[in-house]
Amino acid sequence: MDDLLSPGLYLVATPIGNLGDITLRAVETLRRAAVIACEDTRVTGGLLHHLGIKKRMIRYDDHAAEADRDRLLALMREEAVVLVSDAGTPLVSDPGYRLVRAAREAGIAVTSLPGASAAIVALTLSGLPNDRFLFAGFLPNKAKAREDALRELADVPATLVFYETAPRLLAALEAIGAVLPGRDVAVARELTKKFEECRTGPPADLAAHYTAHPPRGEIVLLIGPPVAEPPGAIDADALLRAALALHKPSQAAAQVARATGLDRKALYERALELK
Repeated sequence: MDDLLSPGLYLVATPIGNLGDITLRAVETLRRAAVIACEDTRVTGGLLHHLGIKKRMIRYDDHAAEADRDRLLALMREEAVVLVSDAGTPLVSDPGYRLVRAAREAGIAVTSLPGASAAIVALTLSGLPNDRFLFAGFLPNKAKAREDALRELADVPATLVFYETAPRLLAALEAIGAVLPGRDVAVARELTKKFEECRTGPPADLAAHYTAHPPRGEIVLLIGPPVAEPPGAIDADALLRAALALHKPSQAAAQVARATGLDRKALYERALELK
């Protein structure tokens, strides 16, 4: 039997699609761990079977109670406990941080093994600026909350990165076109898998494509940063027309004013003419 690792918590990134992306260090750590905590034992069990590894698994997901956390902490004091998510790097858009925080507060050693992350893969594929980016998890499900979240991030001088589900993609693209007109957008899906794709363009064009070709699989949605342009270079009419398709003139003017820095009153008067 392989020697077991020292007691503690080990955060192990797993493939997001292509099983060949597992790292040698991750395989060794999974093989030498005493216990593996995971979101879904069926998903992790499939990966372990592929790797030829048999280990005790304990379910730990976003429904885990404090008692479940305490149970794992007790194990970590005596054994090596690995934490994995269904795919990618654990703690990215999942509640595992509570377990890490509790382990650190208890003086338990925590080790993180780098590996696959859908957000990073999508960012590198998109061609959008990546010197600065903000990962913001999932957009809210309800329309108003979704638009409010986008408005809150409108002035962030960085590429915005979100996770999204296929059934909600069209609603997200519509909201981006309304709240952040003129931005470049990328949709990355099925990353590292056979049908991987990354499409870029205006939200309306992407929405038209995915209306005709309903998407499947997990999606990363990226929005380019605001572009500082001189006022004369901004096609205010085009932005107003796009906003007027979904909003009243006053709301459209306010939206374009936020996005461009142009005078709101002048935009409102122009919006009334275009309407």
